[in-house]
Amino acid sequence: MLLASPLYWRLFTQSICRRPPPCKQFLLLRRFSSEPPMGKAAKGSEANSSAVSYPKDESYLQNVIPKRIALFQSIQNEQHLQRLSLSPDPIKIELPSGTMKEGKKWNTTPLDIAKEISKSLASNALIAKVNGVLWDLLRPLEGDCKLELFTFDSDEGRDTFWHSSAHILGESLERTYGCKLCIGPCTTRGEGFYYDAFYGELGLNEDHFKRIESEAAKAVSEKQPFERIEVSRQQALDMFSDNRFKVEIIKDLPEDKTITVYRCGPLVDLCRGPHIPNTSFVKALACTKASSAYWRGDKDRESLQRVYGISYPDKKQLKEYLAMIEEAKKYDHRELTKKQELFFFHPLSPGSCFFLPHGARVCNKLLEFIKSQYWKRGYEEVWSPNMYNMQLWETSGHAANYKENMFVFEIEKQEFGLKPMNCPGHCLIFDHRVRSYRELPLRLADFGVLHRNEASGALTGLTRVRRFQQDDAHIFCRESQIKDEVKGVLDFISYVYKIFGFTFDLKLSTRPEKYLGDLESWNKAEDSLAEALDEFGKPWEVCHQIFLDLRIKKIWTLDIIYYNFTPFLVLLLSHSSILYATSLNDDTILL
Repeated sequence: MLLASPLYWRLFTQSICRRPPPCKQFLLLRRFSSEPPMGKAAKGSEANSSAVSYPKDESYLQNVIPKRIALFQSIQNEQHLQRLSLSPDPIKIELPSGTMKEGKKWNTTPLDIAKEISKSLASNALIAKVNGVLWDLLRPLEGDCKLELFTFDSDEGRDTFWHSSAHILGESLERTYGCKLCIGPCTTRGEGFYYDAFYGELGLNEDHFKRIESEAAKAVSEKQPFERIEVSRQQALDMFSDNRFKVEIIKDLPEDKTITVYRCGPLVDLCRGPHIPNTSFVKALACTKASSAYWRGDKDRESLQRVYGISYPDKKQLKEYLAMIEEAKKYDHRELTKKQELFFFHPLSPGSCFFLPHGARVCNKLLEFIKSQYWKRGYEEVWSPNMYNMQLWETSGHAANYKENMFVFEIEKQEFGLKPMNCPGHCLIFDHRVRSYRELPLRLADFGVLHRNEASGALTGLTRVRRFQQDDAHIFCRESQIKDEVKGVLDFISYVYKIFGFTFDLKLSTRPEKYLGDLESWNKAEDSLAEALDEFGKPWEVCHQIFLDLRIKKIWTLDIIYYNFTPFLVLLLSHSSILYATSLNDDTILL
């Protein structure tokens, strides 16, 4: 039986109530605001004084940095000698155009190939992909391969650029404050980066930004190369023995995991990479926000300081971005609601919105509209419970992979959880009686209340909440109906977005390296989605994992059509409920 996980697509209640106003698609980021970190951040003149006079742990820096650099260089030299002993056999390198290039194993790098193609590409390339795996431009190729090169104009290039910028920020923070660095990724929203670190009693705010940016500019001017080595678990533990946060990360890694360490200037950091060639590519960098965060998102663990940043290959782009952010403040829904009396939040129910009469009218109008469209397009509305016994979430996999984000409690010595999503409940609806294939496609729509236990520091107006409603739909259909159903959903989304002035692009994510199910089923799924996209007629791109990702101006992901193969449906749907549904030898699919 071919089974797939739910179609989540969020239209009006979420798109309008939890996203920026359609008239101005700006990221709601406050350039000059920062949240007081656990009541520790200084204010006014005290903050300025703190930014200048805060005593950093000089002894920590004087001991740790030289030690890490010495270990790094020792391991790097050993690996360099090992590489020199390897035979530089000829290899063939295939470019996306089909052009073949020749190189030498363990000698030729992606940057060498970029130089052969054009000076412009060599100057602007940031990262490579070798046989589908992201690869440093200066890392030697290890055999015959397919090679792709990416600049800042690509998602791969931007993400790598911002990830490397996070290391520059981390270097500045460590140099300036002697803090213990934790993690520093590019942000999941695909714009900018941050670095979490432990500072003891210090709380950072905007008054610290100038000093941080100045130190980061020094790192950029030094054109520090990003260098990579692979280390054993023990070598990693020795290198970061003075940082308990890094030690914890290392100990949690799987035994067979390849551990990599990167260096840029004085910063030696545990990181899987990859990175841009050197720091000079980051021509413009600015801090955007500082806030508190918990180590590993656990409120019972250490309180950290998180500094957000943004960077670009030239100062003009940064200036345009900051101007856009200033303009976006005028449309910040948290400010507009005060004037229009739409909703508010209260500390006695954090992350749960109180909709005032005006706000309730807006939501009801949106609900009336979307429900009328559901009806016209053959969807049936259902209501499902808010809480379920944890047995259901164990079967679905949520207990193992999502429990920390759920509200869980005990009733009569049994564990229950508030639903964070509707898919398992809709599977129970489908399963409650015998189904005939003639009922397919069965389209179910739900406006039920969902709860997710978001960290208090992550709550942000209506864009990040703990209690919300979304128009959530699941489609049970036969395999032969997939393409038409996906086309129908795309048409539905396009119709709605057009009314509200939204524009969007499409990404088709394909099978990852580690996947469930058989290859034939994945190929069928990918082919069906690709055919639906082709017939829909709007340009689309390919990335990873099998779903359709609809984004507005590449800032907000509003709608996702999932078609993942997961075993929990086999357990949720009994044999009797699908006996007749599959009587035509045509597998039942859940979108």
